[in-house]
Amino acid sequence: MKILTLTTTLALAGSAAATTYPLTLTDDLNRKVTVKAEPQRIVSLLPSTSETLCALNLCERLVGVDQYSDYPAQVKNVAKMGDLYTPNIEAIVAAKPDLVLVSKYGKVSETLTQAGITVFALNPETYDEVFSKLLTLGKVVNREAAAKALVTTMARDIAKTEVLTRAAVNKPTAYFEIDPTPYSIGPKSFMGVLLTKAGARNIIPESMGDFPKVDPEFIVKANPQLMLGVDRKTAAARPGWAGLNAVKSGRVIELPAELSSSLSRPGPRLPAALRSLARLIHPELFR
Repeated sequence: MKILTLTTTLALAGSAAATTYPLTLTDDLNRKVTVKAEPQRIVSLLPSTSETLCALNLCERLVGVDQYSDYPAQVKNVAKMGDLYTPNIEAIVAAKPDLVLVSKYGKVSETLTQAGITVFALNPETYDEVFSKLLTLGKVVNREAAAKALVTTMARDIAKTEVLTRAAVNKPTAYFEIDPTPYSIGPKSFMGVLLTKAGARNIIPESMGDFPKVDPEFIVKANPQLMLGVDRKTAAARPGWAGLNAVKSGRVIELPAELSSSLSRPGPRLPAALRSLARLIHPELFR
C-alpha cells in the first residue's frame, strides 16, 4: 500500500466532497468493503477512532465503543463492548450497527462480517497514516469536509510546536518506553516522529521496527540522556541502568496519564500531545 506524504494528503484533502453511497473501499485488512449508506449507528473498537468520530461531530452516532475509549467525556456514557481481542459479539450484534470500525489486529472482523455487519478496518501506525486514514474515515462516514478541516488544523498546530523545537540548542538522545517488557518506539512510528519533532534524538534505529521489544542491554549501550515513560526508581533498579546518563542526571520522566493517553492514540489530540511532550523535553522553550 502506498503511504502518502502529509503534503500530498493535505493536497488531496482539498477535493473533499459529499460521499456517494454505496461506497466501496479497500480497508487495512486488504478487503474490499462496501458501505451501503451513510452510517447512522456506529461501533468503534479503537479509542483513537472513537475520538476521531467525536472530533467529526459524530459522537451521537456511536452505539458502542471498546472498553478503553474514554475521551471525550461523552464517550464514557456509550455502551462498552469489549475490545479487539475479547469483543462482546452478542452486544455488538444486538446494537444493530450499520458500521463497525476495527483495526487490522484481533479476530472480530470475520465473525461480524459473517453476521451480516459491515466491518471496516483502519489502522494508522505511521505518522502520515494518521492523517491519510483520518481522511479515509471522513469519507466512509460522509464527513470529508470536516476531516479535511481537522487534518489541516492538526498539521498547523504541529508546525507551531516544531518552530519552537527547531530552536533547541541541545537535542538529547532519548529512550521512550511504552511497556516495561520493555517495548519502545521506532523513529518511523507516529510516536517516534512526534518524539523527534519534540526535540529529541531517538536511540531506537529504524531497523528495529515501529514498536519493537528492546534488549535492555541495548539501552545500556546506547546510554540515553533522557528516558520517558518510566519512573527513575524503576529505571535505576534494572540491571546496569543505575549508571545511565539519564538516571544519574535525573532526566527520567514518567508521563502524566493524560499525555500518555493522547500520545499513544493516533488521533486528533496528537498536536496537543506533541506540545506537552516538547515542554517536558525542552521546558526552556516554553517560559
